Amino acid sequence: MEETAARRAAEKLFAAHTTNVRFEAFGPQDGPAAIPDAYDIQDRFVALLRPEHGEAAGYKVGLTSQAMQAFCGISHPIAGVVLARRIHRSGATVRLAEFGRLGLEFEIAVRIKSDVAANGTPHSAQTIARHIEAVCAAIELVDDRSADYSNLDVRALVADNSWNAGIVVSDFATVWPDLAVARGRASRDGAPVGEGFGRDILGHPFNSVAWLAHQLGSRGERLKAGQVVMTGSVMKTIFPSEAASYRFELEGVGAVEVRVDV
Repeated sequence: MEETAARRAAEKLFAAHTTNVRFEAFGPQDGPAAIPDAYDIQDRFVALLRPEHGEAAGYKVGLTSQAMQAFCGISHPIAGVVLARRIHRSGATVRLAEFGRLGLEFEIAVRIKSDVAANGTPHSAQTIARHIEAVCAAIELVDDRSADYSNLDVRALVADNSWNAGIVVSDFATVWPDLAVARGRASRDGAPVGEGFGRDILGHPFNSVAWLAHQLGSRGERLKAGQVVMTGSVMKTIFPSEAASYRFELEGVGAVEVRVDV
């Protein structure tokens, strides 16, 4: 996408977040014509976020489960950038008032052990595994700004950093079970609100990391040692409307908690 147009679209996105305008597609004169254009806008939008939220510390991969793809009406994964000061430890408190509309997604995250070279050959779950140092239970904080899911524009979603507004992570485990069959259970104030398995994430969470490595490589970028990757939610997004505590337990790995206040 032409630099001036991408920068102008990113500035509009940044202003929309600042004034808490409801999420909507770009106008025909301003928006990305294709998914690569949307990532061009995302790059410039994230650059505008960095002074407040820090440098890129990892990525999120979204729409990796059938439940989430059906919910959003989009049939393929998308990626966004996780910024350093938006990474929270388990037990953190977030406020509804700080988001247009807060959503919680219950995920498996990984920490990258070594840089992933972009050699043109797509990775698989097996080949990407050697680049993964540790895994953890995690909750993604998404801000959809009250989007209309009945007619969601994937290009606008990608441009808007795929709605990532932060993550909450448990302690990382350097030894983990077979993640495909690991069950994750989410609860609100101790009451169950949903569950899923690692296999719900593109068949295996590492497939999500492999997809991301290929996506980054297509843009001349790569996964780097120390970065955190959110692999996608095992269940549909939960939208808190009042103060509550949320917990996500991942069998054989650990648990993560976040407190939501008004």
